[in-house]
Amino acid sequence: MIFREKLDEVRKEIEDTGRDITIIAATKTRTKDVIDEFHAYAPDVVLGENRVQELVDKYDPNYEWHLIGQLQTNKVKYIADKASLIHSLDRDDLAKEIEKQGAKRDLIIRCLVEVNMGAEISKGGVEPDKAVEFIRSLEKYPHIKVEGIMSVLPNLGDTPELDNLYCRLDDLYDETKEIRQSNVEIKYLSAGMSGDYKVALRHKSNMIRLGRVLFGERIYV
Repeated sequence: MIFREKLDEVRKEIEDTGRDITIIAATKTRTKDVIDEFHAYAPDVVLGENRVQELVDKYDPNYEWHLIGQLQTNKVKYIADKASLIHSLDRDDLAKEIEKQGAKRDLIIRCLVEVNMGAEISKGGVEPDKAVEFIRSLEKYPHIKVEGIMSVLPNLGDTPELDNLYCRLDDLYDETKEIRQSNVEIKYLSAGMSGDYKVALRHKSNMIRLGRVLFGERIYV
């Protein structure tokens, strides 16, 4: 399969950074057979799903899953006990529902706060200058554990504009790490996908979410 050679290449790139970086394999549209083969080859790599229904359909409790796409409040209940990390907490009504589902199951639900660095209307995420305030506002939710921030950067290519956005994201990540709060322990900066992960590796990202790089173009039916 294509992912074997590609994954080895990415691992070498990560090794060259000298940093500990988690790879999230984005499995959107990939079949269960492909996912099983991938996991057999790379059991240490986390699986990430963009869509709640696909995560539910493909869910295998022997694998670690992250929810890396946008999350509607009415779908939290389906993945609350399946996703070990939610990457897209970005509003209070979603936080309330995550708290509700966590309390119902007696679970602490691990989350990243999504930040919209490019101010793109089509993407979710809190505004960068409101991210720290939003994280602080989550202190009232004891069943939520904030472990970092996530961003989907604009598709700008390897350009000074994108590099500048990553510099700003690095600074925000450092700022959030200074938050002292009972349900906050900032460890992760989830940034960098197939089109920009090489830029992310030059910055402070320690989680990269790769789909096309590992599996080739998505197959839609």
